[in-house]
Amino acid sequence: MKIICIGAGASGLFYALWAARFGHDVLLLESNEKAGKKMYITGKGRCNVTNDSSVKEHIQNVVRNPKFLYSAFSKWNAEDTIAFFNDRGCPLKTERGNRVFPVSDKASDVINCLWSECKKAGVRIQYRERVQSAAKENGRFVVKTMHGGYESDLLVIATGGKSYPQTGSTGDGYSFAKAFGHQIVYPVASLCPILIQEKPSRDMLDLTLKNVSLTAENASFKKSLFGDLEFLPNAVSGPIALTMSSLINRVGKVALSLDFKPALDEEKLNNRILREVAGAPNKDIRFLLSTMLPMAMLDFFFAKVNFDQGQALNSLTKEQRKILVASLKRFPLTFLGLDSIEKGIVTSGGVLVDEVNAKSMESKLVPGLYFIGEVLDVDAFTGGFNMQIAFSTAYAAASALNGF
Repeated sequence: MKIICIGAGASGLFYALWAARFGHDVLLLESNEKAGKKMYITGKGRCNVTNDSSVKEHIQNVVRNPKFLYSAFSKWNAEDTIAFFNDRGCPLKTERGNRVFPVSDKASDVINCLWSECKKAGVRIQYRERVQSAAKENGRFVVKTMHGGYESDLLVIATGGKSYPQTGSTGDGYSFAKAFGHQIVYPVASLCPILIQEKPSRDMLDLTLKNVSLTAENASFKKSLFGDLEFLPNAVSGPIALTMSSLINRVGKVALSLDFKPALDEEKLNNRILREVAGAPNKDIRFLLSTMLPMAMLDFFFAKVNFDQGQALNSLTKEQRKILVASLKRFPLTFLGLDSIEKGIVTSGGVLVDEVNAKSMESKLVPGLYFIGEVLDVDAFTGGFNMQIAFSTAYAAASALNGF
């Protein structure tokens, strides 16, 4: 069969090489001047290709529609991904959190491996070929671009979401899907910084808070995450903030707070303060806080907590200790929303999965039309899970052509 795949990112390349291997004529249409452009910036340029964990753990790390991915993950899982690259001259390594990267730490090696396999399989590609419209006429798919038109028996949409539009992810796939009658779950940012009103100092921008807890809550939602946090000029970022953004991007306004000492309950923290006071009674409150927080955080802390920094520790009252403990355990940050969808690592939302066959990724509305990767309403936490979704949905669609 003749197949057109729109988009030569992770899912598009992976689909194309397998569909061609299975004996089909595959043409990739890519709007950029090269393939895999977004992959070059994933994993901070190292390309986190997957997470070396079980299917169950992958499902647990999917935020949107995890059950939809059971079949795809069963057909192609992390073990398969790791073996694929290791066996094809792109050796991988596993790092903290089971994140898997190329040994070279170069995303280009992953992309070159995929494209090399595509060429071996006979995949054709047209660069700088931005698709303007796609339709089905007389049982054939008709794709029109700025430079002409193409026809095919099957059409695969692998255009990605709306994150990092400079890489070509501009949301075109949603327009194509709508033209075929599909519903789109409104796309929002996922894995993005959380905007706050407070302005961190310059010194704080180089600071990583380790082993803290971030809580977001409102009347119907509450979640706390433990790990590392970073400050941006107008936002919080880092692993727990990015993960939290994926959980709150559809729950409305929330109250944010930081627990600087999650390993200590309030009683133990109060006892620690008492020991500090006993050991240095003539020191001041600023000295006390310097034993519990990074120095770069102190001015930021005191700007929110109304204390005389020069007050001697031996004059601290029980009520003041109680306020200090509460401030260290529930330090408030003023939530302003999430950063723009363009700043999200991935997009939350996309083609409604109820209208897509979970085993084959084929449209339930239009036979021969397929959706793979980020264009679907599926997204996951950081750690290689989103890349695995791309590979798994691509393989599921390609293998379904031969009844696998």
